[in-house]
Parts: sequence; C-alpha cells; structure tokens
Amino acid sequence: MAYKISDDCISCGACAAECPVGAISEGDGKYVIDADACVDCGACAAACPVEAPQAE
Repeated sequence: MAYKISDDCISCGACAAECPVGAISEGDGKYVIDADACVDCGACAAACPVEAPQAE
C-alpha cells in the first residue's frame, strides 16, 4: 500500500528529499506521492516533522 500525504503537510520538502524512488513532488499547497511509484518504504514518514505521510 502506498503512502499518502495528509492535509497536515507544511510543504517543507523533507519527505521528497528522502524518497529513494522520487515518488514525491510538490503539489498545490502540499506535497503529493505518486502511488504507482511509491515502494512503501516509510522514509518519507520518518523524515516528516509533522507526520503528514501516512500508510494507506
């Protein structure tokens, strides 16, 4: 199951910098994860200061 970024996202980019497959990009007001590219590693969740990335 892919991760999804909640509305708690503060658009800091910490998650995108940690994603090993480049599945995270800046969206409209928050970062978004490409579910097809996500490998469910959890690196984004570990890097996020507000716990916005969550497992689906």
